[in-house]
Amino acid sequence: MKKHFDYPLFISVLIISIFGLVMIYSASYVWAEYKFQDPFKFVKNQGIFFLLGIFLVLSIQKIPFSFFQKHCKTFFIICIILLIGVLIPGIGSVRNGSRSWFGIGSFGIQPSEFTKLALILFTANYLTKNEKNMKHFKKGILPILGLTLLIFLLIMLQPDFGTGMILVMSIMGLLFIGGVPLSFFLKLGALGIIGIVGLILAAPYRLTRILSFLNPWKDPLGSGFQIIQSLYAIGPGGLFGYGFLNSRQKHFYLPEPQTDFIFSIISEEFGFMGILIVASLFLFIIYRGFTISRNCSEPFPKYVAFGITFQIAFQAILNLMVVVGLIPVTGVTLPFLSYGGSSLLITLCGIGILLNISRQQK
Repeated sequence: MKKHFDYPLFISVLIISIFGLVMIYSASYVWAEYKFQDPFKFVKNQGIFFLLGIFLVLSIQKIPFSFFQKHCKTFFIICIILLIGVLIPGIGSVRNGSRSWFGIGSFGIQPSEFTKLALILFTANYLTKNEKNMKHFKKGILPILGLTLLIFLLIMLQPDFGTGMILVMSIMGLLFIGGVPLSFFLKLGALGIIGIVGLILAAPYRLTRILSFLNPWKDPLGSGFQIIQSLYAIGPGGLFGYGFLNSRQKHFYLPEPQTDFIFSIISEEFGFMGILIVASLFLFIIYRGFTISRNCSEPFPKYVAFGITFQIAFQAILNLMVVVGLIPVTGVTLPFLSYGGSSLLITLCGIGILLNISRQQK
């Protein structure tokens, strides 16, 4: 069988990633000029990760796919070591109240991002080897659930609730298609609600975020400031927006708009048409990912393709729900578009794996 390259998927990812670079410049140049005297500060940093990511995409899609199954345990163990290491004072760097990064010069490497992909590979391998046991809690579900909760706890110690939630939900999605009974998810959902309530009570700032989400105008200059400014950006966008570079909210109103709230700036500058184009690109990428998974004849690549695609979809939906005020602020980036080198790099690595799987299909 002649192997082929999935050009539609690759070109879609290339377009949305380049558009992300353009929007990172538009969203950040005011703040970058003020703080660093360099309007290109953020886009240059992201550009380096983008070029490295594209190189990895083209390299990963050519690697024999058996490599990922053979070394998935090694990747997983390395990520656990990194998650522990980042918590050690003097090794991990604190940014915005979270000890989630290894500082390397002006760059930051976030091990929790790499863990998201490593855990998908590990879980896919586990499901492949334990398909017959996945209807049994102790034999099948408990081991992988325990490891997932361990990773979640390590990430919560940083703390990074948004990344932890994406990681857990990605594994839940894999367990669901891996044959775990629906009754398990109903029971787990009830326990999850209790756990979330406990996490909120343990950290007052989470409760503040929820209260500001319910009524952001109660504290418009404090806890409700970010979501209000986001809505002020989205609301006036109209059909075509104010035009490229013409956002008003990036002028020190919306905090760090190049990160979690970059969609607000896209809405403000390009209006409904910009939203439509971005949504169409996301929908096509997600459609291709699930199609690749569905066409797999072997279980391991099927689970991997589903896990990667589901994770991108869930993270994108979570970010958009925050930006439009449907859920409290979680600190989750928008895949391909938000500023964040580790997030972009690992998302592109996931795309490289999808392309690799696609090459094996007719």
